[in-house]
Amino acid sequence: MLMPEITTAELTALDTALLDALNPLAASMRARATGLPEDRMWAADPADVALSILSTWKVVDEEVKRLTAISARTAGSYGASYERMGAAWGITRQGARKKWPDAVDKSAAAEREASNLELFGGTAELRRDMSSGGWRWTGQGADGTRSEDNVVHSLATKEEAAAHAGAFLKEHTTDEG
Repeated sequence: MLMPEITTAELTALDTALLDALNPLAASMRARATGLPEDRMWAADPADVALSILSTWKVVDEEVKRLTAISARTAGSYGASYERMGAAWGITRQGARKKWPDAVDKSAAAEREASNLELFGGTAELRRDMSSGGWRWTGQGADGTRSEDNVVHSLATKEEAAAHAGAFLKEHTTDEG
């Protein structure tokens, strides 16, 4: 995923929106800090006023980080990998993992991944059925018999799909002496 380009007009609109959102918060924080009435709170040393704005941007920065982490966790809950999150943010997979360490549930990610089962000389593939959220399997027994995607309805769990695939593989072993 390439980082989207932002136009000059979009950047200007973003700056305006951010400043419009910042002003009431800055005014409120400055009024609390100085005890001055709102109509006089900006009548102060310019460095103090600028530092008030800076401290307000710090609050906004922390809130953006919190909302960004929520977005990363949401993306992870829908199956996005750290690689995809990193690409969206313009960083590496490792950088995304470091930035949002809890965004991808490793057990959930492993649960979504297809896996292979080797039993009785045959193999089966277990995979998530994205349309239903359940599990399906296909296999080839040691005797060469291939299963079709023989589950009309997907199975509830990966373990249930593995049990069905295992029974198929056991039934289709070779008759060696």
